[in-house]
Amino acid sequence: METRPWLKNYPAGVPANINESEYESLLDFFKEVFEKYKSNNAFECMGQIVTYGEVDKLSTQFGAYLHSRGLKPGDKFAIMMPNLLQYPIAVFGALKAGLVIVNTNPLYTAREMEYQFKDSDVKGIIILENFAANLEKVLPNTNIQTVIVTSIGEIQPWLKGTIVNFVVRHIKKMVPKFNLVNTVSFKHALREGANFSLPEFENCADDVIIHQYTGGTTGVSKGAMLTNKNLVANMVQIKTWMVTHLQESKEITLSPLPMYHIFAFTVNCLAMLSYGAHTVLVVNPRDIKSVIKEFKSHKISLMTGLNTLFNALLNHPDFGTVDFSSLKITVGGGMAIQKSVADRWKAITGCPLTEGFGMTESSPLLTVNPLDGSGKQGSIGVPVSSTNMRIVNDQYQVLPVGEVGEIQATGPQIMKGYYNKPDETMNTIREGWLCTGDIGYMDQDGYFYIVDRKKDMILVSGFNVYPNEIEGVVSMHPKVLEVACIGVPDEKSGEVPKIFIVKKDHSLSENEILSYCREHLTNYKLPRHVEFRTELPKTNVGKILRRELR
Repeated sequence: METRPWLKNYPAGVPANINESEYESLLDFFKEVFEKYKSNNAFECMGQIVTYGEVDKLSTQFGAYLHSRGLKPGDKFAIMMPNLLQYPIAVFGALKAGLVIVNTNPLYTAREMEYQFKDSDVKGIIILENFAANLEKVLPNTNIQTVIVTSIGEIQPWLKGTIVNFVVRHIKKMVPKFNLVNTVSFKHALREGANFSLPEFENCADDVIIHQYTGGTTGVSKGAMLTNKNLVANMVQIKTWMVTHLQESKEITLSPLPMYHIFAFTVNCLAMLSYGAHTVLVVNPRDIKSVIKEFKSHKISLMTGLNTLFNALLNHPDFGTVDFSSLKITVGGGMAIQKSVADRWKAITGCPLTEGFGMTESSPLLTVNPLDGSGKQGSIGVPVSSTNMRIVNDQYQVLPVGEVGEIQATGPQIMKGYYNKPDETMNTIREGWLCTGDIGYMDQDGYFYIVDRKKDMILVSGFNVYPNEIEGVVSMHPKVLEVACIGVPDEKSGEVPKIFIVKKDHSLSENEILSYCREHLTNYKLPRHVEFRTELPKTNVGKILRRELR
C-alpha cells in the first residue's frame, strides 16, 4: 500500500522515484555535461563568461596543478571565496583530482577558520586575497601546505581586472595587509597545471567528496560528509522537479546566494549544469543594485534566494522597472518565506515564489512546493522524489496525520555522517532516518509544516547559528560571569541572537561586549541584543534554562 500521500500532488511528469544510479559519481556527470554543452555559456561574473568547454579545460589544469603539489585523492582542500568564476573552476578541478572539498565561509574570523581547517585536516586552500590576513594568523597551526591566493579581478580581461583590483585594494581598502610565503596565484596554478596530467583514481558512489560544515542539530560546527551518491541524487531530484518548467540549453539562471552555502552549491552550481544553463554569479548579494542590474542585463528564467533577499529587492525602487517576462521559477529556502513577501513577489514579477526545505545533512533539498504556485502557503511542501518523511514523538513512534512531532527524513541524499564525530552521527541518524530537529506536522495531502524547533539553533538569514558557540566566545571575556544565548524574532533576518549576561565586573558595557564579539565571530553570528541580569534561570543541577529566557 502506498504510504506517501504527497505523491498525488506531484506535478505531471515528475516520477515518484529517481534513478539513483544514473551516475556513479559527480565526475561521471561532469564528463557528460561538459561534452554535451561544451559550446554553451556556463558561468558569468561581472560580464566575463566561460563556456562549459572552457570550464572543463581550466578545471582539469587546476586539478593537475594540485596533484603536482603533492595533494592526493582523499586529501581535504578548502575553498574560501564568494561567487567568482574561480569558484566553479576550483571546485570541479579539486574533485577531478580526487580531493574532498571543504567549503569555507569567507566571512569567518581567524578563530572559526582555524577550527574548521584543523577539524577537517585541510592540506591545501584557495582563498580570496581579501581574507588572506586571517589565514596568515592561523596557518602555522594547521596542516595546510599549498596556498593559492586569488583576487576579484584576476581572471577578468587584463584592463578591467587591473581596474577592479586597484579599486578593491586601494580605493575601497577591502584587502588588509598580509604576508603569506610560498603562495601562488590562481593564474599561475592554471598555467603550471597545463604541464601535468591528472592521475587515475577509484571514484565510487559512497566516497565522501564534500565536508560541508554545519552546527547540525546541536553544538559546535561539524563537517557533514556528503558523498557522490548524496550529491548526484539531490542534483537529479532538483532537475526532476523542474523538468516541466526548464529546457536544456535555453535557461539563464541568477545565483546571488554564495556557492559555499549548500543551497546554492547544489542548485546553482550542480543542478543547473544538468540543463546546460548559463548561470550568472553575483559576488555580493547584499549589493541589491548589482542583483537588479543582472536582472536588467539578462533574461533570467530562474533565481534562488532567501526571504531577506527577496524582501530587499521588493523594497528597492528600481526593482519594479525590471522586465520579468522570462522568469519561470523563483525558489526560496534557508529560512521561512513570509506570506507578505511571497504575495508581493508574485504581484510584481508574475512568478510564484516557491518555498522549499532542506538541511546541510540532506545535501540539502528534502521538500518543495509545486513550482506553478499550486502548493500550500506556509507549508514547506512535499518530499521530493525517492524521499520519505514522517512525524515522530519523543519515543520515535510514528504519529498520525495532523499530530505535531519531530520531522524525520530518509532518502539517497542523506549524509554519510559527521566527520570524526560518531556519537553526533548516531544521535542525528537513527536507523537510516535523519532527525531534523524541526517540530512540525503533515496534513492529509502530504504537505509538511514546521511549527517550532526542537534544537537550540538560531536561523539568521538562512545561516545556522548555535548558542553554544556564542556563549563560548562571550564567556571568555574577563568581565563576564555567566552568559546564555537565545534566538529572538527579527523582521529582516527571521531571527537574531540575543545574549543574557551576569557581570563579573560591573564596569562591563554593551558596547564593550559587542566589540569583543566582533573580534571572534563572523557578522551573522553577532548578538544583536544584550541584556544584563543579576542571575540566569537554572535547573536544580545548575543547567541554564534557555527556554525560560525565551
